[in-house]
Amino acid sequence: MLDRRLILNFDWPTLATAFLISCIGILNIYSSTLPHSGTATPLFLKQTYWMFLGFGLAAFILSFDYRTFVRYSYPFYLLCLLFLILVVAFGRTTSGSQRWLPMGFFSFQPSELTKIGLILAMTRFFTEKENPGGYSLRDLGIPFLLLGLPTLLIFKQPDLGTVLLLFLIFTSMLLFVGVRFKTWAILGAGLAAAIPILWTFLKEYQKNRLLTFLNPDLDPLKTGYHITQSKIAVGSGTFFGKGFLKGTQSQLHFLPEQHTDFIFSVLAEEWGFAGCFLLLFLLLFLITRGLKVAKTSKDRAGAILAIGVTAMLFWQSFFNVGMVVGILPVVGVPLPMVSYGGTALVTALAGVALLMNVGMRRFMLSP
Repeated sequence: MLDRRLILNFDWPTLATAFLISCIGILNIYSSTLPHSGTATPLFLKQTYWMFLGFGLAAFILSFDYRTFVRYSYPFYLLCLLFLILVVAFGRTTSGSQRWLPMGFFSFQPSELTKIGLILAMTRFFTEKENPGGYSLRDLGIPFLLLGLPTLLIFKQPDLGTVLLLFLIFTSMLLFVGVRFKTWAILGAGLAAAIPILWTFLKEYQKNRLLTFLNPDLDPLKTGYHITQSKIAVGSGTFFGKGFLKGTQSQLHFLPEQHTDFIFSVLAEEWGFAGCFLLLFLLLFLITRGLKVAKTSKDRAGAILAIGVTAMLFWQSFFNVGMVVGILPVVGVPLPMVSYGGTALVTALAGVALLMNVGMRRFMLSP
């Protein structure tokens, strides 16, 4: 039987915010994918199906204590690794990237699930291996292994955006649990020394994207085309936008990947500053709720889990918006619950459900 206190403390504002953001995403996918084909299922309709699946999964997550998911985090993490290995062997290639695993009538992207897998596994490790004096480099061997294995497999796809997100989620969780200053200094020096080596492993188009970020006029008709068109779309929206379905950059399909990575540009053009402010306010509301959940959690596991999920939502939002307005390089990061992508949507909603789970159970006594 569901405890009455869980119902009384159900986090309706967080659920409503996630639903509203998802609906804004579907509305913009509808606009950005016009005209819709009469033979294939429209993408906005597919996203709607995924949204209902995501909220169904959220209901499942809320029905169990979050510590149950932390307890089984290592098997789930290993399952994510298995899916990533299967992607390398049997994955479907789209636009030069082998990221999707075909499952009959649908495909899913295991790298998205890996974000949740890493967060849960890190939560279990730092809950079981608490170190009030701060973690040393030797203490972080297993966490770095947890990060490194999926990172290598995802980098091979290639998916630089998800690799970056995993690293930032990992770093955010380290900041929360506490790492010695000497360890940070060693890690920073190691990262600085590794950057030239990592550069040699990047694909040519990835290098061009980074160089174009530093000099947007380097190749305006190829690598610089995306960001140039995105800036035009964002700037032309002015305060109230051109109106729904009336964006010239999006409706004339000047914007590449306008239903995925650059969907914020569609929103900015059609709804202007007002629409962008509303969406960013809703995302900020979710992030602040996540921080509040971490602060008020009744135990260490809940706090670490909440920080991990909040970091995931924050860094995705930060990099996607920064990318489309030109202040960050184009690395292919979707906007949570807004960009088209079934696995990305379900993963984000699962993360929101974990936040709600921790928040609802802070009033419950520990078993």
